[in-house]
Amino acid sequence: MKKAMLIGKSGSGKTTLIQLLSSEKIRYNKTQAMEYYPEFIDTPGEYIESRRYYNAIISSVDQCENMVLVQAATDHDSVFPPNFAKTFNQNILGVITKIDKDSAQIEQAEKILQRAGVNKIFKISSITKEGLAELKKYLKIK
Repeated sequence: MKKAMLIGKSGSGKTTLIQLLSSEKIRYNKTQAMEYYPEFIDTPGEYIESRRYYNAIISSVDQCENMVLVQAATDHDSVFPPNFAKTFNQNILGVITKIDKDSAQIEQAEKILQRAGVNKIFKISSITKEGLAELKKYLKIK
């Protein structure tokens, strides 16, 4: 079983986060379809941005222990419906990315994730690696 499926808006940092957690080289490529890593499933942003793709999320999340809702601290809009997390049986956690940016509004990102039904939230910087060790420990990644 995979450790986690990451979902979030296009450009929120899902793929970069997976690459960091997997100790891979960072490559900036647009995710076009679901990508399966040894411990993760990476989803295109369009899967959460458009309701017609929700079935793809629902049908694949059963392969995972955790669902990670990713919200960039620089994005002030939410793509997650209220209480979206309660739709799933998996352990749901939130990750706020891009916390090192000058335009980051971390409290706003927290509110977005809380409205989506997330209780456990991690704050991550892919530049400084802040928060990465805690998330790895939580997901039990070596």
